[in-house]
Amino acid sequence: MATMNIVLLEPEIPANTGNIGRTCVATGTTLHLIKPLGFSLDEKALKRAGLDYWKDLDVRVYENYEDFREKNNGVIPYMATTKALHTYTDVKYDNVDNSYIMFGKESAGIPEEILVGAPDRCIRIPMNEEIRSLNLSNSAAIILYEALRQNEFKNMQREGQLHRLSWD
Repeated sequence: MATMNIVLLEPEIPANTGNIGRTCVATGTTLHLIKPLGFSLDEKALKRAGLDYWKDLDVRVYENYEDFREKNNGVIPYMATTKALHTYTDVKYDNVDNSYIMFGKESAGIPEEILVGAPDRCIRIPMNEEIRSLNLSNSAAIILYEALRQNEFKNMQREGQLHRLSWD
């Protein structure tokens, strides 16, 4: 399966991280968590949201953003933020095996000190101006699936079958 990378910078809500973890398992995506975390990785809410898939998740934990960059060859991820000048569909995710998409903590997003260093890596999901932001796990799924779509869902199952009946 293709290896995309979702990066959560200081996530606060275990259910969001659990949901994202389940999406990562379903897509063969690695989940990177940057501390501090607003919960324990042993928390019941985290496991409940990820259901029984959490054991199959490729999850990596880092002490801080600098530790993440150092251990991933200095990568500058695409950064999902409501402050971006570009939409997530403007990006060409041409290397599905080395694409990193980072999301900030639910209460504050990615710090502007990080964003300002790479304005062309900042992407947003269009939405009505009256709303502050979308739910973190929904945002991760939207952008991840766009990257996978652009790469023709490489190594992913593209057809399903009925359980009791037949399509014929």
